[in-house]
Amino acid sequence: MEPRIDYGKVAPEVVRAMLELEHCVSNSGLEQSLLELVKTRASQINGCAYCLDMHTKDARAAGETEQRLYLLPAWRETPFYTERERAALAWTEAVTNLSDGHVPNDVYEWARSQFSEKELVQLTLAVIAINGWNRLAISLRAVPGTYRPKKG
Repeated sequence: MEPRIDYGKVAPEVVRAMLELEHCVSNSGLEQSLLELVKTRASQINGCAYCLDMHTKDARAAGETEQRLYLLPAWRETPFYTERERAALAWTEAVTNLSDGHVPNDVYEWARSQFSEKELVQLTLAVIAINGWNRLAISLRAVPGTYRPKKG
């Protein structure tokens, strides 16, 4: 696969704006492990190879298990995720797939049972941010495989 446009070179201001969103997400107080699951799950739904490469590497570097990463698409059928993670994953899927009928009330109620109002807004921003990155990387064909996680 050949990249279409190196958006970081052509429009660094766009990347700076997206990084500001990431700064808000990473400083939200939400668990880093939860955020990596959310980023990975949204990237799976959207089919973003670049972001999947990045976030599975970041998740593993932060101590995430291979088993939980491999089974993420089937999170409903496994016992490996906490109730809070499950609610976040359901929220991520609903917000990512808005064209499937918006965010259902039962998903909202589940998320609210696990997250404060402020945390749910922050979680929603995390989903918005990764969906934005996915759309940049997919449409402009960012090539996966070169990302290296930061050392702790």
